[in-house]
Amino acid sequence: MISIRHLAPHLVQASATLIMKMRINKLLDTAQVPNNGGALRFHQRGEEFAIEVVGIQGDLMSSALHDSEDALAELSLSKVKNSKEATVLIGGLGMGFTLAAALKHTGPNAKIVVAELVPEVVEWNKGPLGDRAGNPMNDPRSEVKVVDVLELIRTSNGMYDVIMLDTDNGPVGLTQKSNNRLYSHRGLRSAYAALKPNGILAVWSTDPDAPFTKRLGMAGFRVEELKVYAKGNKGTKHNLWFAKRGSEGVVADPSRK
Repeated sequence: MISIRHLAPHLVQASATLIMKMRINKLLDTAQVPNNGGALRFHQRGEEFAIEVVGIQGDLMSSALHDSEDALAELSLSKVKNSKEATVLIGGLGMGFTLAAALKHTGPNAKIVVAELVPEVVEWNKGPLGDRAGNPMNDPRSEVKVVDVLELIRTSNGMYDVIMLDTDNGPVGLTQKSNNRLYSHRGLRSAYAALKPNGILAVWSTDPDAPFTKRLGMAGFRVEELKVYAKGNKGTKHNLWFAKRGSEGVVADPSRK
């Protein structure tokens, strides 16, 4: 056996880098997204965690970068009058940071429902990943359902003060192509109907999407679009939409026609 110390310096560095990569990229589990939606890989990298979509370069999400998810919850709740007692629907559990932030900015009488399509993601949040986010699923105000968020939206006329969508990397189906229904005019009108008067639909995205902004307006929302940092106050920025429903009463859901 050849000791690393006897290798040329550049080979020592290469070997050390390889060893470090092997050490920090620990595959913890894999999951199949329902309805032929591809596969997810759950990794641990040192003290952080990452989830990636097989076949797509880069991480779908990382526990090291969640400030924009925190902002999605904090800012959307700041836009409703009764935030402390809000009824909230979150599309996508992810790594639990959006749920944790929503719990932080609501009171003891709030109710937060999370719709997560992949059962394994829920299990990952019961383990060390949950510890990283502060175990928000253990909070009695939260309820996690393994279900398509659109199904909850379509059966919840006038129920929610806030709906937060963090199901993909933006307003287009990534892990689940059927998620495109969420971001269509019909899907946005269903979300409009599921909100209480003056309720907020908040959507997270890696990048801006002008056609989606236009669709929000065409669905009846008053739209505010913001860019926020993924971490701290420099580097990558993510895009957030805050779409406010009008003050009228019950609105018919077009999906029921």
